[in-house]
Amino acid sequence: MTAAVMIQGTGSDVGKSVLVAGLARAFTRRGLVVRPFKPQNMSNNAAVTPDGGEIGRAQALQARACGVAPSVDMNPVLLKPESDLGAQVVVQGRRVATLKARDYQAWKPRLLPAVLESFSRLGDAADLVLVEGAGSPAEVNLRAGDIANMGFADAADVPVVLAGDIDRGGVIAQLVGTHAVVTEAERQRIRAFLINKFRGDVRLFDDGLTIIEERTGWPSLGVVPWFGEAHKLPAEDAVALSTRTNAGIHDDLVVAMPMLSRIANFDDLDPLKLEPGVRAVAVPPGEPLPAEARVVILPGSKSTIGDLAFLRRQGWDIDLAAHIRRGGWVVGLCAGFQMLGRRLDDPDGLEGPAGAVDGLGFLDVETVLTPDKALIAVSGRDRLTGEAVHGYEMHMGRTTGPGLDRPMLTLDGDGGPRPDGAVSGRVLGCYVHGLFADDGFRRAFLAAVGRPPTGDLAYEATVERTLDALADHLAAHLDLDRLLAIARQPVTA
Repeated sequence: MTAAVMIQGTGSDVGKSVLVAGLARAFTRRGLVVRPFKPQNMSNNAAVTPDGGEIGRAQALQARACGVAPSVDMNPVLLKPESDLGAQVVVQGRRVATLKARDYQAWKPRLLPAVLESFSRLGDAADLVLVEGAGSPAEVNLRAGDIANMGFADAADVPVVLAGDIDRGGVIAQLVGTHAVVTEAERQRIRAFLINKFRGDVRLFDDGLTIIEERTGWPSLGVVPWFGEAHKLPAEDAVALSTRTNAGIHDDLVVAMPMLSRIANFDDLDPLKLEPGVRAVAVPPGEPLPAEARVVILPGSKSTIGDLAFLRRQGWDIDLAAHIRRGGWVVGLCAGFQMLGRRLDDPDGLEGPAGAVDGLGFLDVETVLTPDKALIAVSGRDRLTGEAVHGYEMHMGRTTGPGLDRPMLTLDGDGGPRPDGAVSGRVLGCYVHGLFADDGFRRAFLAAVGRPPTGDLAYEATVERTLDALADHLAAHLDLDRLLAIARQPVTA
């Protein structure tokens, strides 16, 4: 039987994704064949797999930490919120439905076989599977039909390690409270706990560890100090946008990205956040786009028409027009590209109520949303800079219009080069995500907009170094031998 262990958390954003990525790199460096797995994820920040599916971007990063390509089996159920009440349901990489939250609760039990099938396939090819939970097992009101935490752990007979977040306060109550509300069988399934995001001298929490161990009976695997380099890794949750903006100085080139209500694939901004001489700003609702911005990136969205209305409610359409009049640059990516056109039509109500609306009108194109979804890795060349580009397409919709006669990119294809996107003056748009991760394109683009880079950032190499540093960090502060022993001993054995 393949060794497996599930990292569950006392709540959302306790650092489960980063912990699994670091553990994946640490155990891979020991010579083990490691695979990440998350039964159910909820995120609009997704990644394209080589077989043309999509999974949560955190699992793609974890796959990278293992040194392998991402697979749809690593995240068999992905929920992509389209509204406050409903989400697109992606199963083993493919969209199968759009459901309201109440309807999804009835759907969950029928998804467990697919989840277990994917887990089994990963396990067949691995020495160790690191499973990431979602939310918290303490959400016992959601226990019926659960496939994200204890429901999966029970079905697959996987032991659990519970992670608490001391940075948000009350970590003793987090762990002891979880012990209090889960069932006795689930208490037995939790084999140990760890503390994450500690600031200061970890020895000051020795008494806290003793209290938790005495109240729960669970042993401690250690206390993980705050990992200051985590901001160099792609984030999955949009909440991180408000905490990952680089401070910069007054003469930096400012790149702004409005935080749309259903923002998707916002990690397009990540390489720019690390670029010396650039101040990348994620603009929250209620605040204007900064007048000093040289570039505005209009990001992807899971609800294009809905977020276009949201953008207008913030007054960002007016800010964008003023930005262009001042000579600023605009880059629309995917849904952002669609919004820049003259018209958007969702005749089948794929992302919300059916209907058509006027776009922002900065590009002479129109888009009709269609059920077919493009999920493909691409490469080609940017026409403005002449630099090679790589990335991925992840979108629904067909865009037409005279504006396409001046494309932004030329992409490689089996049938020969093909154009993508549109350009009108300093307004650019395309369907490709991930462009700014290419060092050559990023530097050339920044030079073209008036600020040649002042550093030599190698973005992909930085991510690799950060994963190695994270693995070292966890190895120094957690008992990895004990964690591996837990993974190798099924609970019911």
